Amino acid sequence: MSPSDPTPTAAVVEAWLAELGIAPTARVDRDDVVAWDLTLDGRRRFDVRFTVILDPALGLITWVHFAPPIGDGLRKSYHRLLRWNDEFPFVKFSLAEDGRPTLSTEIPFRILDRDELGVALARSLAICDALLEESAGWLWIGGRLPDSAGRTGRNLELFERYRTRLPELLGP
Repeated sequence: MSPSDPTPTAAVVEAWLAELGIAPTARVDRDDVVAWDLTLDGRRRFDVRFTVILDPALGLITWVHFAPPIGDGLRKSYHRLLRWNDEFPFVKFSLAEDGRPTLSTEIPFRILDRDELGVALARSLAICDALLEESAGWLWIGGRLPDSAGRTGRNLELFERYRTRLPELLGP
């Protein structure tokens, strides 16, 4: 990464993740694209699976595996995803090829740095928390939330670090 080439290397992204206290569970290199799998916790929703993709032709993408494939009447689910796209700026809900709802953020290279990556991850986790009850039917059989009594999220410092950048989701 240099002033003339704002594209960060995979090593730079890995250093940012380390500075944010995040350890990838896997890394995949394919051609010029590098992807890392992460498992992060919100304040209420735990074990949220992310893939962070560094594509030199596009930028950096955070991709949340929001829920398993949708099996209900798709019209209702599509309506819900479209409503969420309207309610939550800077992110995009969509369906993967296998029918899984996804939540993604695209960060262009011109603004990409450690803090933009951190804000994108914190925003996505906060949205997962905010939509916990509404998405429970997709996540757990019968829509019953698992007992999380006494469980503390692994990534609370991410919320503290970016609280002032995301007051609409994390409070003042």
